[in-house]
Amino acid sequence: MRLMITGAGGQLGQEMAKQAGTKGHDVIPFTSRELDITNTAAVRGAVLRCRPDAVVNCAAYNAVDHAEREWRRAFLVNGLAVRTLALAAREAGAILVHYSTDYVFDGLSTRPYTIADRPNPISRYGESKLLGEQAVRDHSSCYFLIRTSWVFGPGNTNFAQKVLEWGRQNDRLKIVDDQVSSPTRTRDLADATLGLLDTEQFGLYHLTNGGSCSRYEWAQYILDATGWKGVLIPVKSEEFPTPARRPAFSVLDNFGAAEVLGWELPPWEDATHAYLEEMGGIP
Repeated sequence: MRLMITGAGGQLGQEMAKQAGTKGHDVIPFTSRELDITNTAAVRGAVLRCRPDAVVNCAAYNAVDHAEREWRRAFLVNGLAVRTLALAAREAGAILVHYSTDYVFDGLSTRPYTIADRPNPISRYGESKLLGEQAVRDHSSCYFLIRTSWVFGPGNTNFAQKVLEWGRQNDRLKIVDDQVSSPTRTRDLADATLGLLDTEQFGLYHLTNGGSCSRYEWAQYILDATGWKGVLIPVKSEEFPTPARRPAFSVLDNFGAAEVLGWELPPWEDATHAYLEEMGGIP
């Protein structure tokens, strides 16, 4: 399959390109510098020139707090640009793969969110991602719309990498324990995406590593695995005020994806351990 990957310089884009190439796909990667997805003419030209079987959009505005004041930029990248990609992919006869987030939900649920639950974002970032979801549904008929959560992997800064850095620099850390979701490794997310592409069972999916944890529990797992000897203190989110609100509970239910794929993503603990080994973080 010929895959055009946008945002190929980010942590997910890099992993998608790597895994797709390993599996024998013809990969055409574009970093955000090479292709600005907010440039309508450039996007259409690139898609029609490459004539891919699928466009995999890994480009996104992910600065959750900055989006509160830069909401126009967030809406442009995560919303309007997705419409451009959807229209271009449709014109080229290509499948569109687009990633969304657990932040489209308000976090008030007492059970994992399914694809049948109604989104209700509580931040500008969440609103911008929901706008992108609507663009995919409105302008594409052959698409995989994939919601995921707490993505981590080699490449860009992420929570797991920050915890490693904080642990090296401090012997006492405070981490919030009232935000719960599912850490998701880019390697596993990329593998599952490629698996879905093989099925052509188009639609909305939730894809995360198995299980759930709080930020505190995730940090504890990481630091314990690295042999850190400091003190980790659980605190509430109010101790670290941020411009954007985060959902307290945003665990996604992978029902549907597991049935179509025929397998489930590994537990978040296994995914985190594999990441730490990859990063050389385990003594």
